[in-house]
Amino acid sequence: MSDDINTLRRILKESRVLAIVGLSASWHRPSYFAAKYMLEHGYRVIPVNPQYQEVLGQKCYASLRDIPRSIAAQVDLVDVFRKTADVMPVAEDAIAIGARVLWQQLGVRNEEAAAKARAAGLEIVMDRCVKIEHGRLFGGLNWVGVNTRVISAKRPRWLPY
Repeated sequence: MSDDINTLRRILKESRVLAIVGLSASWHRPSYFAAKYMLEHGYRVIPVNPQYQEVLGQKCYASLRDIPRSIAAQVDLVDVFRKTADVMPVAEDAIAIGARVLWQQLGVRNEEAAAKARAAGLEIVMDRCVKIEHGRLFGGLNWVGVNTRVISAKRPRWLPY
């Protein structure tokens, strides 16, 4: 599993296009907050949820396979906001569109789907949140009011935003 700090940092640095499966249009849902954070930090977010036409100003698709090929080919990371039991079809779709990373959110840990995706060449992250990991590894915790104990008006030059 790819969850050591250096691997997570590399994945989040290299993965600029995220397909978020199960993204909700409700502002109070964790998926919405995570997607909004990633958008505001320079990532492209492709919402995947059959309930919506659009989320956060982005066109929403019913499934990963419904994303047009020209756009799907750009997807680096598939972020799964679904129940553990629902991950296998998402993993199969992630393999089909050629994603590089299958990321299962906090509380989501489908080992069978992870093994299938890993066998197809995808990197796997389980039981972690992209927003929390990005904030922890790239200094964005203050975005949600967390006191980072760093007083500075200057952003580190190595940050992408």
